[in-house]
Amino acid sequence: MSVQASFNPAYTSGVTVSPTTSSSSSTIGLGSKALVFTNLSETVVSYVRVGKSGISASTADYPILPSSQISLSKEQDDDTVAYITASGTGSIHILPGEGY
Repeated sequence: MSVQASFNPAYTSGVTVSPTTSSSSSTIGLGSKALVFTNLSETVVSYVRVGKSGISASTADYPILPSSQISLSKEQDDDTVAYITASGTGSIHILPGEGY
């Protein structure tokens, strides 16, 4: 039986980004195995994609519902998060770390 560890954040490494209807990206979490996303918007759904430099997001990627939080695992050498909204402007806090 495997044991899942609770999320251990890499404090002081988080960023807050402002997705719009055009894909943008930020470098974050190199060396970490997980990212926690908190959608700070109360009305806007944001979409994210995790990968290496040069990626872009679309509304077909992972949705983060308004006022919700998710965690996604990632490859250790993934260093970029791309984000977008279908309409409006959002706000997402992204925090790297280990565990889930």
